[in-house]
Amino acid sequence: MEKIYNDYFSEGIEIHSDNFRDDTLLKAGLKLNHLRMIVTIEDHGQISAAAESMNMSQPAASRMLSEMESIVKSPLYERVARGVVLTPFGLALAKRARKILLELREAGRELGALRTGRGGSVFLGAVTAPAISLVVPAIQRVTRSYPGIEINIEVENSNVLARELLAARHDFIISRIPDDLDPRLFLAHEIGVEKACLVVRNGHPLLEKGVASLLDLAGYDWVFQPPGTLLRRKVEDIFLAAGVSLPENVVNTSSLLLTLAVVCKTDAIAPIALDMAQFICGQSSHAGESSILPIDFDIDVRPYSLITARERAMPPSARLLHDMILEESKNLSPL
Repeated sequence: MEKIYNDYFSEGIEIHSDNFRDDTLLKAGLKLNHLRMIVTIEDHGQISAAAESMNMSQPAASRMLSEMESIVKSPLYERVARGVVLTPFGLALAKRARKILLELREAGRELGALRTGRGGSVFLGAVTAPAISLVVPAIQRVTRSYPGIEINIEVENSNVLARELLAARHDFIISRIPDDLDPRLFLAHEIGVEKACLVVRNGHPLLEKGVASLLDLAGYDWVFQPPGTLLRRKVEDIFLAAGVSLPENVVNTSSLLLTLAVVCKTDAIAPIALDMAQFICGQSSHAGESSILPIDFDIDVRPYSLITARERAMPPSARLLHDMILEESKNLSPL
């Protein structure tokens, strides 16, 4: 029997031509919601989480997956201890589905720009430091020169941003590639080093010391980013390398606002990006009732990069902002 590699399954999976011809999947009933489901399953790894994301019940999500397996005549997922994983058939379909959904989103953006006469929209994510030092100045330049561009920004940690880039929720990110993701999925241009510092409330006992050492810090409460994030790991590595015990009383949060609230109301210490600390400390607000704590060591986090998804073209509006951020980075001090 003659065999072909159908365009939907280009990852080396052999498909019989009797089962798949040109628009067979569409004629068999494959719909956009099926494509959304397979992508959501890949992103979440659980049927219940995928169902919640798509605003449907878990039984309805299970029925939809069964429909898809009937349509493609192949198993798309298998159950594991903590949820589900896609089979090679499911992975191949998810890869194509993600591209199809992305193209539809881009079509909507392009048509919207044509209808309104606006300059298009951009979706980007950034870790804290370059969001302040690079993105804000670039946005000022873009909006002055090209009014009408709508810019959507998410500030998050690298683990979140890289996965959202792969899920086509961002056009590009300023971040790092997490160690547990395949770097071949990305194109990255290193543009800066994120410097961090420690912040405490105004009047904190350590401010009276002048310059604090690691030994001075260990006995205080701390507010950290969630375990595994780069800034937290860097601070923990500094403690461990110096042979100083890690702080025992820790609050974990990804919220900068909550971090500052705890710092300003207690004697807790928090590491945050230096650019953010310089922006906040001294402001005439409750968040500004904090100070940068002088310390006798540096906190330099791993360099960050301008990152795009390999084999995915950016729309013109995103390319424009991307290039202006790259230009802004060259105006800063060299690495």
